[in-house]
Amino acid sequence: MVKKLLDCIGQYKKDSVLTPIFVALEVVLEVIIPLLMANLIDYGIDGGSMSYIIKIGIALLISAFISLAFGVLAGRSAAIASSGFARNLRRNMYYNVQNFSFSNIDKFSTASIVTRLTTDVTNVQNAYQMILRMAIRCPIMLIFSLAVSFHIDAQLSLIFLGSIPVLGIGLWLIISNVHPIFVRIFKTYDKLNNVVQENLHGIRVVKSFTREAFEIEKFGNISENIYKDFSKAEKGLAFIMPLMQFCMYACMLLVSWFGARAIVACGGDPASGLSTGELMSLISYAMQILMSLMMLSMVFVMITMSKASAERIVEILNEESDLKNCDNPIREVTNGDITFENVSFAYAKQAHKPVLDSIDISIKSGETIGILGGTGSSKTSLVQLIPRLYDVTAGKVTVGGVDVRDYDIESLRNQVSVVLQKNVLFSGTIKENLRWGNENASEEQIIHACQLAQADSFIDKFPDKYDTYLEQGGSNVSGGQKQRLCIARALLKKPKILILDDSTSAIDTKTDSLIRKALKKEIPDTTKIIIAQRVSSVQDSDKIIVLDDGKVNAIGTHEELMQTCDVYKEVYQSQMKGGQTIEQ
Repeated sequence: MVKKLLDCIGQYKKDSVLTPIFVALEVVLEVIIPLLMANLIDYGIDGGSMSYIIKIGIALLISAFISLAFGVLAGRSAAIASSGFARNLRRNMYYNVQNFSFSNIDKFSTASIVTRLTTDVTNVQNAYQMILRMAIRCPIMLIFSLAVSFHIDAQLSLIFLGSIPVLGIGLWLIISNVHPIFVRIFKTYDKLNNVVQENLHGIRVVKSFTREAFEIEKFGNISENIYKDFSKAEKGLAFIMPLMQFCMYACMLLVSWFGARAIVACGGDPASGLSTGELMSLISYAMQILMSLMMLSMVFVMITMSKASAERIVEILNEESDLKNCDNPIREVTNGDITFENVSFAYAKQAHKPVLDSIDISIKSGETIGILGGTGSSKTSLVQLIPRLYDVTAGKVTVGGVDVRDYDIESLRNQVSVVLQKNVLFSGTIKENLRWGNENASEEQIIHACQLAQADSFIDKFPDKYDTYLEQGGSNVSGGQKQRLCIARALLKKPKILILDDSTSAIDTKTDSLIRKALKKEIPDTTKIIIAQRVSSVQDSDKIIVLDDGKVNAIGTHEELMQTCDVYKEVYQSQMKGGQTIEQ
C-alpha cells in the first residue's frame, strides 16, 4: 500500500525531500537555543559580564530568526508537496476509473468513488503533510534533546527515558481501538453520499410523492450513525491529551525536584555539579521532548484516521480493468456482421444461473434486427457483449468475422454506437454534446444527424438553436428530446453497428416510425439493432429476436413469429387491445 501511494508523489519529490532538511535545520537551532540560554545565565548573569550577555543575546536572536526562516521554508515545501501529492492521487484514481470496465464499476458505487476522490484524499493529504513536518521533526527533536540532556546530566535524563514506554504503550492501546471505528465511519460516508445523490437526482419524484419527511429521516439516521461513531472515536482519542499531560508534568516535577537538590548539593557551581542555567536548559529540553511526543501522538491520530482512507484509495488504484487488449489486436472492423456462438454470460463469476444461456444468433451486415422480450429477459445484457462492455462467460461473439476479444477495444467501440436505456447528456451546448460522437463533425454533419434522428424540428425552435445550453443530465429538455439527441450523437460516429436500446420509448409512434425509415434509407450498410417494448418499433425489421428468461425463444420476421411464437403473438395482441396502433 505504501509503495503504491509513494508512486503518486511524482514531480513533487524535490519538495518532499527539502521539507525534512529544512525541518532538521530548524530543530538543530531550537536545540542550540537552550544551551545558549544556560550559558547566558551561568556565565553572563551570574558572572556579571555585560559583554558576554550581549554576545550571547545576539547569538540567540540570530538563531531564532534563522530557525524561523527554516520553519517558513519547511511549511512552504510541505504545503506544495502535500497538495501536489493529493493532486496526483486524484488524477491517478480518476484516470484509472476511466479505464474500468462495467464489471469493475459494479464493484464500487458512485457515492463510494466520489468519497474516495474527495474526503479520503484530503485525509491522506493532511496526514502526508504532518508526516513531512511533524513525523520528521518529532524524532529528530527527541533524539537531539535527549542527547544534549544526557550530556548535561545523565542521571536526570533517565527520567525522560522512563516516560517514553508509558506514553508509547498508552498510544498503541488507544490507536488500536480507534482505527476500526474510522474504517466503519468512512464506509458510512459512502452511504451518506449515496443518499444525498439519490435524493438530488430524484428530487422531482420525492416532491411529487411528498416523501420529503421520509428522505429527511433516512438522511438523519445515517448522519446519526456517523455522529455516534465519531463520538466514540473521539472519546478514545481524548485520552491522549491527559496521558501526555501526566507524562509531561511528572517529568517536570521530577526534574525540578532532583535538579534543585543537585544544585543545592554543589552550591550552584557549574564546575562541580549542576548549575541553575543547566537546570533551566534541562527543563526546556523536557518541554521539547514531551512536546515532541505530544506532536507525535497527533501524527499517530492523523495516520490512524488516514490509514482507512489510504486503504480505500489503494483499492481504486490497484483495481485493474478485466477487459484488456490482447497481444497484437486488430484495429479495423471490416463490416457489421455479428454472430453469437453458444454464448453464455453472468455478471458474477460465482452466479448460480447465467443471465444469458446458450445464445446462437447470426446477423448479416446492413440488416435491421429487432429484439423483443419481457422485463428481465436480458435484452440489454445481450447487446452489451457486442462492443465488449462485458466479456462472455462461455462461447464467443464475433463482429466482422473476428472475435471481439481480438479487437483493439477503442477501435471496436468506435464502430459500434450504442444508445443506452439511460440517456445521458452533459452540461454544455447541444453542439458540444453531439460532438461526443465525432469531435471534428462539421455543422452540416451535425444538422444531417439531427434530421435523421428527427431532432432538428425542436432544436430550430430554440432561440440559440444548436448553441442552446443544456443543463447537467439534459434536465431542461424532455425525455423524448433527450432520446433524439442521443440518437443523433450516435449517428455522428458513422458506425458499422448501431444499437438502440429502448431508446425511443419516450417518443411518439409517428416520430419513432420516421426515425426508423430515415435510418433504413440513409444508412443501409449499417447493422441496426433495435430493442423495444412496442411491437410497432420492430415489426418492420429483417429479423426479430424474441428473448425469454435469457434464452432465444424464437427468431423470424413479424409474419413468421405471428404464426410460430406464442410469446410474440401474446405481446402483439395485448398491445392491440390496449389501443396501440401498429404501423404497417
